[in-house]
Amino acid sequence: MDFMMLDEKMTILVVDDTPANIQILSELLSPTYRVKAATSGAKAISIAEATPTPDLILLDIMMPVMDGYTVCHYLKNNPKTANIPIIFVTAKSETVDEEKGFNMGAVDYITKPISPSIVYARIKTHLALYSQQRELEKEVKIRTNNIHQSQLEIVNCLGRAAEYKDNETGMHVVRMSRYSKLLAEAYGANSEWCDLLFSAAPMHDIGKIGIAEHILCKPGKLDADEWKEMQRHSEYGFKILGGNSSDLLELAREVAITHHEKWDGSGYPNGLSGTDIPLSGRIVAIADVFDALTSERPYKKAWSVEDACQLIEEQAGKHFDPQLVPIFMKLIPRILDVKSSFSDESYFLQR
Repeated sequence: MDFMMLDEKMTILVVDDTPANIQILSELLSPTYRVKAATSGAKAISIAEATPTPDLILLDIMMPVMDGYTVCHYLKNNPKTANIPIIFVTAKSETVDEEKGFNMGAVDYITKPISPSIVYARIKTHLALYSQQRELEKEVKIRTNNIHQSQLEIVNCLGRAAEYKDNETGMHVVRMSRYSKLLAEAYGANSEWCDLLFSAAPMHDIGKIGIAEHILCKPGKLDADEWKEMQRHSEYGFKILGGNSSDLLELAREVAITHHEKWDGSGYPNGLSGTDIPLSGRIVAIADVFDALTSERPYKKAWSVEDACQLIEEQAGKHFDPQLVPIFMKLIPRILDVKSSFSDESYFLQR
């Protein structure tokens, strides 16, 4: 299949602080591709994170404020943009510069002044490889679906084990994992990572297994020492899930240790703030709190959806990522469908 003969033009983001360089590349590429441009690293990141994401990025290195290496590092560490191929286009031609670029995740390195035929050929090659990669990922995803379903059942069982000890029905982990996936998809994270988060989220509170029952099941308010011990469930979960190379368990470990961190730095266990909190933890924090608030438990009545949404909106920029909160609010109709389909009452009816 010729991946360049698509009905829809593929999109290339050209990043360079010199408008003349952008114009040269745009004139070269625009007959075949949709071209977007950015004259700064910050603008490049903003465009790359928008939906739909670019299919390839041509990135200058020598830019003021935020150089190309910094932009590349940011994009490769963001699940939404990590898979976008990046080609450095720069006047820095030393071997050490090329090696640094490849080590950061770039797929190619083109030196200035550019040769139009070389630029065009390399872009065509890497777009074809990127398209093939996405097709192969789809095939692998289909073929491994049965294995994934079995794995998910095991993961849910582990998550439910912690919830049972906390007087939960076990449906909490089913709902909040689905809320997490919906939010991750709406944010624009790649599908593979969304599926991984869906599988990892149920283990967010696995560390509760290590909390003494008289603390975990106490009907009244915890005293200072009890609350300190309760907070340690994040660390316990981190330890329980550690010591392996599984992508799933590594993400579950990340979720366990970060889902009680808060955007303003007042959370636990490490007092992380802002984007220092991994995206997984920021997403699960909203999903977990919403479901906890809107679910009835022996020690509390369920909040109304309206009251829960109001609290989450009030906590944007304090407890929760202010960028994720409005996205979550737009998902409320779909969130409520999940809540209805996997209610605590439905669990007891199935038993």
